[in-house]
Amino acid sequence: MLTIIVATLFISLVLNVILKKIHLPTIIGYIVTGTIIAYGFGLHDAVHNHELKETAEFGVVFLMFTIGLEFSIEHLKKMKYEVFVAGSLQIIITSLIVYLMAFYVFNIDQQTSFIISLAIALSSTAIVLKTFNETGEISKRYGQRTLGILIMQDIAVIPILLVIGFMSNSDGEISTILLEMLVSATLLLTALWLFGKYLLEPFFTQIIKTKSDELFIGTILFLAIGASYFAHQLGFSYSLGAFIAGMLIAETKYKHQAEAELIPFRDILLGIFFITVGMQISFDIIFEYIHIILLILVLAFILKFVIIYAIVKLRDNKRTSFKTALSLIQIGEFSLALLELARTNELVADPYGQIMIVTIVISMILTPFILKNSSFIADKFLKDEKQAPEEEYIVEDLSDHIVILGFGEFGRNLAENLTINKQKYIAIENNIDTFHKAHSAGLNIIFGNASKKKLLHSLHLEKAKKVVVAIDNHKKLYQTCENLLTFIDEDKIIIKVHSEDDKTDIEELGIHNIYVENEIASRTVASIISVT
Repeated sequence: MLTIIVATLFISLVLNVILKKIHLPTIIGYIVTGTIIAYGFGLHDAVHNHELKETAEFGVVFLMFTIGLEFSIEHLKKMKYEVFVAGSLQIIITSLIVYLMAFYVFNIDQQTSFIISLAIALSSTAIVLKTFNETGEISKRYGQRTLGILIMQDIAVIPILLVIGFMSNSDGEISTILLEMLVSATLLLTALWLFGKYLLEPFFTQIIKTKSDELFIGTILFLAIGASYFAHQLGFSYSLGAFIAGMLIAETKYKHQAEAELIPFRDILLGIFFITVGMQISFDIIFEYIHIILLILVLAFILKFVIIYAIVKLRDNKRTSFKTALSLIQIGEFSLALLELARTNELVADPYGQIMIVTIVISMILTPFILKNSSFIADKFLKDEKQAPEEEYIVEDLSDHIVILGFGEFGRNLAENLTINKQKYIAIENNIDTFHKAHSAGLNIIFGNASKKKLLHSLHLEKAKKVVVAIDNHKKLYQTCENLLTFIDEDKIIIKVHSEDDKTDIEELGIHNIYVENEIASRTVASIISVT
């Protein structure tokens, strides 16, 4: 066993060093490592080891926990269309069409067709979100659309697994199972909500007072694993419990530190997960059924792309819809778990179970390449769409100027007033529609991500009179402020925020020129009322 562990570490390190040099994601290295280990040490059966599978699954658990940290309950409410409408439509339409094709066109039995349809409807949360987090795509418009649909898919895993369990147990009544699921869901959400509302903040406060890094890390691990275990005990997936726990911590002021501390654990365990995925590749199945595997792969990619593009296009432009659909065409890791459960209960006829597993793994291997080149592919197919300029920051040598980071309504009004007062300014914006509108109007604006140090370095901040930050995305706002402090003193920075919570988080960085727009508006109205 020690030989296998050492060999696995060595092979994954060597492969990933090589892949990084040619700018490919580490996910590929882990999957290939799993395949090499499986064939080199004859460990194909090891992937069915219960302890190994549970350890690997916790990579996805920690991924979902960190995704939960990106969200507050208010944020999820704002994404209700992406999650509950777009996500639900995608799952229902995809699974229905796949079922009809499998049963009526390819003459696969009804039960197997049903399982295959559910598996193909799901995409890879682990690969897509890991890649998007590394590249920063998660904060972009199509990244948010993708995330919303993935969240709904993860939620859907719960009833899907319950349905498979019901299919394998003909003794149970479906009404009884659904009632138990409803009671369990109510208990889970109520317990975690009460803990988050009344105990979480005081608990964290006591831990922070100890000034012990290991106790803080231990607390984060306890909350992530504890919530996962609690959810699992109630019949839900580990990932759902972790996601809810992350959302609860997102409501506290410790979310940024929690995320930073957990990332190493998440990435290591995700590596184990992808190694187990690679161990499931069977070359015998590939050689014997390569024509069927390729047919399923191509049809799944085309079908999912068309469906997701059509759904997202109802509210977004062609480019956002295209890149969202392209990001979700693969079949995901939860589909492997679904098929494994179905095969264990003899719900999938041979050889379709093994064919589907190989198809899923190949689709996951292809995904990083697709995500890496999504912009290039979109450019080729959407030549008539407005293209975002390259983020190459060539800024004239300015001095005594105002820098505006974020060009929403506030930023634009500020720029207009500065122009009236004959003040020099330069604005930054990464929303392509806002950029094109401002650029067409002749305003001094460049396209780029204000949280990137490369861009900030090009703005001659040390010569600027003031830097005004008006970014609505809280995480990006926090990261931008952190980066600004590496270039200039805090007294040169002015921040506009929406709420007191945002202000409190930024004050932790030592910045004090922070203005809450709601407070300013209410004071102005109050002064008008007192005068009249």
